[in-house]
Amino acid sequence: MSLYYEAAALLANPDKTGGSLKSRVYKKKDLKSSPAQLFALLTESAKWSVVLKGVVERSGLLAAERKLTPVLAILLTHDLLASKRGIAAPTNHVLKLALERHKARLAAEFSKARIQGGYATLQALREAIENGQLNEEERGIQHTAQHPRWVRVNTLKSTLEAQIRTTFKDFAKVDGLGQITSASRGSKIYYVDNNIPDLLALPSKTDLSKNLAYLRGEIIFQDKASCFPAHLLHIQPQDGDVIDGCAAPGNKTTHLAAIVQNQIHSELWPSPPKIIAFEKDKTRALTLKKMVELASAHEVVHIKAGRDFLASRPDEREFANVGVILLDPSCSGSGIVGRDDTTTMHLPSATPTEGGAANKDKKRKRAKSTHQPNNSTAVINLDLEDASAEETAAQDRNIDRLASLAAFQLRILTHAMRFPNARKISYSTCSIHSEENEAVVVRALRSPAAKENGWELLKRQDQVAGLRNWERRGWLSNDKSWDIDVSEEEKDAVLDACIRCDKGTGDGTMGFFVAAFVRDSSLEPEQPTPARTKDTEITSGGVDEEEWNGFSDDEDLALVTKDNISAQTEPSGRKKKQRRRK
Repeated sequence: MSLYYEAAALLANPDKTGGSLKSRVYKKKDLKSSPAQLFALLTESAKWSVVLKGVVERSGLLAAERKLTPVLAILLTHDLLASKRGIAAPTNHVLKLALERHKARLAAEFSKARIQGGYATLQALREAIENGQLNEEERGIQHTAQHPRWVRVNTLKSTLEAQIRTTFKDFAKVDGLGQITSASRGSKIYYVDNNIPDLLALPSKTDLSKNLAYLRGEIIFQDKASCFPAHLLHIQPQDGDVIDGCAAPGNKTTHLAAIVQNQIHSELWPSPPKIIAFEKDKTRALTLKKMVELASAHEVVHIKAGRDFLASRPDEREFANVGVILLDPSCSGSGIVGRDDTTTMHLPSATPTEGGAANKDKKRKRAKSTHQPNNSTAVINLDLEDASAEETAAQDRNIDRLASLAAFQLRILTHAMRFPNARKISYSTCSIHSEENEAVVVRALRSPAAKENGWELLKRQDQVAGLRNWERRGWLSNDKSWDIDVSEEEKDAVLDACIRCDKGTGDGTMGFFVAAFVRDSSLEPEQPTPARTKDTEITSGGVDEEEWNGFSDDEDLALVTKDNISAQTEPSGRKKKQRRRK
């Protein structure tokens, strides 16, 4: 049977082909086995390998069967013990015979591992593996920190206390986030976050999708990091109206609405504030509308469906009272949990562990002495990043994409800085790349829009409680991402003001970046901010060319959509028609 040999060969990767496991399997042309079957075998065996590694080692399988490699041992043992169909090979196949000779020993070690892990049945163990819930506290099978299920209580419709009394009445409160990330399947516990108000962390597999509180919009699924931008703005009554420049799907928009509504109830506002939510994509705007209505934020939020924030005029009367702007523009999404994660396979050693097979016959001694020394590899990645020319080209395309995204992000940020009465701006991405984060911040601070209007970074000591003490701060992947001369003192100040979140840490967040800008009210602009003309909108989005620090005109033009151009040129077309009628 070629299935297991082909699977092992794909992992050996003699051609040094890069890319994900899936792409390598489906692009290989000379396979005898079904690509779908190969991919399923490899991914399922990888899931179980953290258990099977110890089973194979304690059974002495590799020491006794010299024809087996660690990879083949994991693949075959998986199908023997965990697959319902068994080993996919004829009865007299050499690989199947090798496993059958040790079936009793393998089964006994497998049962021992299951019982020591605290799982009463094979099905219970299977569910734990499928849901990533094997953990160290259940006798050492595996420990994997699980991303929490973050739930924000929508204070437009409920309160944290009310939800704890009702929705989470059967849940026990815990004192640390670590208890959430290591919780076993079915655990009913919650943790009240100490950085963001009205935010709860639940075990990752907690299913609330059919819960009435969720269906009514009383609770909202929102990653903790995604709550930082609105909270960092620390909106006050004197701040006036708020703009959400890239609003869909609406989590941050409804969070803004809840914060504003809470302020209305607790303080005397000069005039009823509103949140102006821009979403240029009409389909996404429909999602935003549903989200706003479900959260009961429709009285505060005014949706600009099909309107591009970049096409707005800062000096329009509608925006005269705008004091706060939240920007979460398009980005690479490299910080999203589950993206770019690699699959690993844990491999056994050829030497039996303590308590393993103890048969001292000559055959076993000979097998042990001739076993391949390179078969003791501990862990291999099933997804590879380097090697092929195709992957290198893809990385080059990624660099170009980051440059294009950074150009757009800088444009939207400097556009926000031109709103005459704005006093606070938050800028955020779900990216881990410095090019989209700290480098954009530095370029924005050096732009004419920032200098003319007195914009500076919100220093750490001035940040709102809860985020001021957040330890993860800005960093640079390499100095080239700045592409601008910055003194060490200025660099340190920028990095200290920027807030980072990393995925896969004890913080339980996605990868995220946020920084806030504030306006120095004591400084008068060097010169009035010019109104955007049709020409500047079409050629550069209203941003002076000197802001771009090396971005080409072609990249700049590519970021202006066809819809924006037609919207910008339509008024002049109407004037021409009117002149012809006269």
